[in-house]
Amino acid sequence: MRIGTQNQAFFPENIKEKFIYLKEAGFEGFEIDGKLLVDHIEEVKEAIQETGLPVTTACGGYNGWIGDFIEERRLNGLAEIKKILEALKEVGGKGIVVPAAWGMFTFRLPPMVSPRSLAGDRKAVMQSLVYLDKVAEETGTTIFLEPLNRYQDHMINTLADARRYIEENNFKNVKIIADFYHMNIEEDDISEALHKNRDLIGHIHLADNHRFQPGSGSLDFRKHFNQLKEDGYDGFLTLECRIRGNDPESEYLAALHHLRASLT
Repeated sequence: MRIGTQNQAFFPENIKEKFIYLKEAGFEGFEIDGKLLVDHIEEVKEAIQETGLPVTTACGGYNGWIGDFIEERRLNGLAEIKKILEALKEVGGKGIVVPAAWGMFTFRLPPMVSPRSLAGDRKAVMQSLVYLDKVAEETGTTIFLEPLNRYQDHMINTLADARRYIEENNFKNVKIIADFYHMNIEEDDISEALHKNRDLIGHIHLADNHRFQPGSGSLDFRKHFNQLKEDGYDGFLTLECRIRGNDPESEYLAALHHLRASLT
């Protein structure tokens, strides 16, 4: 297993300098914003060639969720995701992380009544994934379907929810991304959920129980990493977290060291 990262505010702004920094810091991959990739693909190619640091995946960078309530926005999102997948093909990226939606609606806050039926939710997400499964096949990439916690999305909250979409529609190019922070809220046991879905997990996001950097909270990363090892997971572990502490850079690099220690 290798450790990658999303962007952080203290990383260099210049793309080549960013890649050099990440390489020297000890990260083994970069999960890039999709719009940044599409808009600066030649610079990204040059940075990859110079440093050898791969773009592993894309996350974000499009407008419109695959389960969006507004059809025009859903279709716009799909069109932009297609462009990101085409760009990922050019740079050798594995695929894109997509939730059903983020921050659009939750049953946990008023009005607590969705403007669309559950059947309508499933239809929108399914239609989007049918389309993206084909695009992923054409581009040799993967759609990483991400369950979010109940406070951020109402449609796909557990690994089992994501699995159901994949199995019921026989998707060949859709896998599950397991996010430890969301799993800490939604799953009865993180290791057990990882094990039960070991055949479909293709990517991992890491944060501690409170969404801050690993090692600053209560999650037992060694335990869950051992489960991943036992199940033969050989993909990336990508940091997606906020940072708490007076010196964000040192705190973040300390989190990287904590994860490396947890892998041994």
